[in-house]
Amino acid sequence: MAIEDAYLKEVYSDLAKRNGDQPEFLQAVEEVLETLEPLIGRHPEYRQAGLVERIVEPERIISFRVTWMDDGGRVRVNRGYRVQFNSAIGPYKGGIRFHPSVNLSILKFLGFEQIFKNSLTGLPIGGGKGGSDFDPKGKSDNEIMRFCQSFMIELERHIGPDTDVPAGDIGVSRREVGYMYGQYRRIRNDATGVFTGKAVVCGGSLARTEATGYGLCYYTDEMLKADGKSFEGKEIVISGSGNVATYACQKATELGGRVIAMSDSDGYVIDQNGIDYRTVKAIKEERRERIKAYAERIEGAEYHEGCRGIWTVPCDIALPCATQNELDGPSAETLVKNGVIAVAEGANMPCSPDAIARFQGSGVLFGPAKAANAGGVATSALEMSQNSQRLAWSFEEVDGRLKGIMSEIYRTSAAAAKEYGMEGNLVAGANIAGFKKVAEAMLWQGIGL
Repeated sequence: MAIEDAYLKEVYSDLAKRNGDQPEFLQAVEEVLETLEPLIGRHPEYRQAGLVERIVEPERIISFRVTWMDDGGRVRVNRGYRVQFNSAIGPYKGGIRFHPSVNLSILKFLGFEQIFKNSLTGLPIGGGKGGSDFDPKGKSDNEIMRFCQSFMIELERHIGPDTDVPAGDIGVSRREVGYMYGQYRRIRNDATGVFTGKAVVCGGSLARTEATGYGLCYYTDEMLKADGKSFEGKEIVISGSGNVATYACQKATELGGRVIAMSDSDGYVIDQNGIDYRTVKAIKEERRERIKAYAERIEGAEYHEGCRGIWTVPCDIALPCATQNELDGPSAETLVKNGVIAVAEGANMPCSPDAIARFQGSGVLFGPAKAANAGGVATSALEMSQNSQRLAWSFEEVDGRLKGIMSEIYRTSAAAAKEYGMEGNLVAGANIAGFKKVAEAMLWQGIGL
């Protein structure tokens, strides 16, 4: 698929000229614009108001130096960022990522995707993203605390419960959120819910840790049911072994599937008896070991070097939950040849455009990230609601709301795809449904947004 509409093509061309060094961002924008042509055709007012030009440009980009001291007394310097992309329907909402790969291209792609993901939840939250090229791996708790506190000294002036509410992402777990939230409170003398993903004792929501993985499976289950299928008896491969992958493993198993492979950046494990998510959780969260340790602990499990090899494992359902562009065209070809029937993205943009085209061209059910992995931010918005009301909901209440939101995201996306002549194309459906809500809010508020 390619951008055909002259107006959208011009918008993308101009954007590419200004952002030629940002491939991930341009990839995300192109994927959205090429699906919006029927929507733009029906709504000339969007073109007249320059809505597309405005929505692809962040409202604000904050870049800053983060200076901190390691345990050896050496002063270290990292870069910190916050991309406040769009606030038309609510305060900026999106995670903070700590990883050496972090740069503006990645954060802009994530923030851009977040606009539509957050819109699809039906909750009043805009899109943003932030992070640093700091690497928590190999750092002591004290080093991580000092970095987080220094990071927050700058960021605190740009965020707030009705302005911008960050959360965790890759490299930012509850520990890092705690250090940043604590520093925010000390500086501001303010206990508002400016972060989500907090510890429950500090106003965090039950089910938040599980939410993205659970939500991925709730969405995938809806996608399967609409095609007369289910998780029952299916073999599942999940890349990654962080929160998303771990709790997707749990929920997929509870829904009747058998997860046979998981991975990390070093390699992957196969357990034909079914991956035990509790063992993965203990290895990755409690002991902070590599996935290889699973094969050392579980009899009959195999470990293989090289994380991309996980897509050679035959399966019925594939859930990429690691990182962007981890599943390319050749890997998609292998999955199709091995009989995969459904793929849903648990990470942000984990499938390359070639991979998506291969899945859709082969009749494989495909759930895009901005819809399938919206469970985390949906539950973050529920956490914001609890904080505002000074209430704490039960795990079951939050989980029930999450399931309802994910089911509605599927139905909304499927309906939009059908309405605009692309029935079954959930990528197009999610883009159109997410864009349309934000566009209408921007139109209503005038040219300022």
